[in-house]
Formats: sequence, structure tokens, C-alpha cells
Amino acid sequence: MEKLLIEGGKRLFGNVVISGAKNAAVAILPAAILSDEGICKIDNLPQIEDIYCLEKMLAEIGASIKKEGKDCIIIDPSGIKSHIATGEEVRKMRASYYLIGALLSKYGKAEVVFPGGCPIGVRPIDQHIKGFEALGAKVLIEHGIIKVYAEEGLKGSSIYLDVVSVGATINIMLAACKAKGTTIIENAAKEPHVVDVANFLNAMGANIKGAGTDVIKVTGVEHLKGCEYSVVPDQIEAGTYMIAAAATKGDVTLINVIPKHLESITAKLIEMGVDIEEGEDTIRVSCKDKTHGVNVKTLPYPGFPTDLQQPLSVLLSISEGRSIITENIWEARFKHVDELKRMGANIKVEGKIALIEGVEKLSGADVVATDLRAGAAMVIAGLVAEGYTTISSIRHIDRGYENIEDKLRGLGAEIKRIKTDEREFECD
Repeated sequence: MEKLLIEGGKRLFGNVVISGAKNAAVAILPAAILSDEGICKIDNLPQIEDIYCLEKMLAEIGASIKKEGKDCIIIDPSGIKSHIATGEEVRKMRASYYLIGALLSKYGKAEVVFPGGCPIGVRPIDQHIKGFEALGAKVLIEHGIIKVYAEEGLKGSSIYLDVVSVGATINIMLAACKAKGTTIIENAAKEPHVVDVANFLNAMGANIKGAGTDVIKVTGVEHLKGCEYSVVPDQIEAGTYMIAAAATKGDVTLINVIPKHLESITAKLIEMGVDIEEGEDTIRVSCKDKTHGVNVKTLPYPGFPTDLQQPLSVLLSISEGRSIITENIWEARFKHVDELKRMGANIKVEGKIALIEGVEKLSGADVVATDLRAGAAMVIAGLVAEGYTTISSIRHIDRGYENIEDKLRGLGAEIKRIKTDEREFECD
């Protein structure tokens, strides 16, 4: 077991390169098994635990995985002979459910163990099941395994999602891209990673139109082929570093970003008094004065992302005045609040609303990363706190942030990874 040790009070300065998008990559890798001929070469992959886990999953079902350089892998699915994915790796992460749509599309059947993931609330897959059934599949859940069969093949259909769901939108696209006829997904998710997965499938020969809008049209094709593809930059990692720069009153330029994907966080930071300069693929964030509180509501894209609610709550906790966060996506996404209170934050949670009264400073403490984005929030809190902060359960952070301590040290932070039994609590 490891922890992160942070000495707070250091302003962040310099440049940081943003990695490929986790939420796109974890769907693109399963999508690669749909190739009927040829390999898929995918680069700009983030070097994170979720990607390593997916590589193992694909290898377990027979795919050949070859690394090329730091952030590129080559996937050859020709060795896959089974529609069953029930290994231990599949249980570890939520995004393993994309194997259902991919295997169903490839073989007309799939058996996948029920997925895991961060404990941020009830996350049913009923909309996924609704989509598969609309395409003509039968779905059973037995002994923790989701079994999906389309004995007469998948057929295009019109599907209206009861709630906007990124996972269901992508999974239905995967299943529908080789179905007979046309599938229309209404009330579809519009997130950048949905668009990126659609672009990847189209590069393989699929016929998907409308990704990025609330109506996606998928015309089935008979065959898909291998391709080369570069994953889109990570919107959430970028937003996390933007918040960290503002919280430490630093001056940081983010490289390899798509500014349009960050409009909601950019607008909120500007409202708080942060200076933002946008380039073609860069964003500079600087902050000299104390920020002031704002109200935030999490919403599906292009609204403010739920994944940045927890990191932003740290900045709001040291901003002047009162702030209100309304969490509209996940009901258990305030678990990090108790950890922030250990550090001196003044936050009161009432249902899906957090009331934040800004305090002068936070103080270092021993805290826990309760989930992936809560972990990022604890890192930011440690960066701004007075004294030393240790963060445990950092496996959550490693799932979604590539070399977070190296990137932060490159910006001037005092942060290092330590073993849990280390007694020396001083940064180098």
C-alpha cells in the first residue's frame, strides 16, 4: 500500500501536458475487438491503471496486445474465440461493461461479469439493457453475470434513453454498428468521449452520424476493419489542473487540450476571478487574488461535469463568501466532504446540495481518497493546505490520473509517493 505525501503552500508554475482521455480510451479499447480484419493502433492513451486493467481483460479473452512506445498499443483481435469475459479484471472497473456491446456486436452474444467501479452512487445498467433488447437481444442476469443473446441477429431500432447516459449511449453504438438496418438513439449523451468513440468506430468503417448531439443515427455495416487512431485529450484531467492552478494562486499553461471541451469550467473559473487565456490547443490559468464563491450545478455535457465537482469544492472552500453545489448526477458524490472537514473546510451537505462557507486556509491532515475524483480533490487540498497532508487509498487516483505526482512536481509542488509503513514525513 502506498500514500501520497504533500507539503502544501507551494504555488504552481509552468507547463503541463494533458494525457489522452480516460473516459474515451476505456471504450475505444473494447471497441477495437470489432475489427474483422487488421489491427487497431491506438495512441495518446493515458498511462493509468484502468488502461492496464483493460489490456489484461482483452488479453484474457484472446486478443493480442502489443505496446509501441509510451502511450500507444496495437490490438489484434483475431485470436478472440470466446464471447465470455468473466475474469477477475472485469470485476474491477465500471467500464468493463463496454465488452457487452462489443462482444454482442461481434458474436451476437456476450457473457460479462457485473462490473465494479467507484462507489459514487447507484449506477444501474437498465438503459444499456433497454438498448440491447430494442436491438433484438435477450438479457439475463444470473449469478452476477450479464448474459445477452441475439439468436436471430441484431436489428436496428429507435431507442429513447430515459436518462442521459454516457455508458448506455456508447454501448448501444457498439452493439448497433453491425446490426441490420438503422438504429436511432434519442436523448443521447453528448460528451466529448462519446464523439471520440463514434469517430474511432467510423475510422473502422462504421456509419455513425450525429455524435455530439442528442440524436445519434447508426446505420449497420457488415464488416469493420483495423485503423490507426489518436485518443482525444482528457477534459477532466485538464479541468483538474486548471482548478489546482487557481487554488494555489499559480500560473500554469496546459498543453494538448481542446478549449471548447472546457468551456463550462473555464466560465466558472472566470466567474470566480481567475484569469484564463486560450490558445489553439493550450489554456493558461493564472490567479493572483483570492477567488470568490459561486453556485455550481452539475449537468450532462455541455453543462458543468460531475467529475470536476469534487476538485472544485476545494477551491470553493477557500474562496470568499458562500458557495452552493448542486449535484444532479450521482447521489453519493459528497463522500469527500468529511475528508475536507478534517482539513478545516466549512461544508454542510443536505441531500444533493453542499453549502460551502469559505475559510481562510486549510490545514494538512491524514485523509482518504474515497473515489477517483475525490482523490484528485484531496491532492488539490493538500497542495493548498498549511503543513503536511497524507492521502491513502491512492489506487483510486492511479485509475484516472497519469503520473500525477511527477506532473505536479514539474510545476513546483512538493509531493511524493511513500509506503504506508514509512516513518519519515518530509518531502525531498
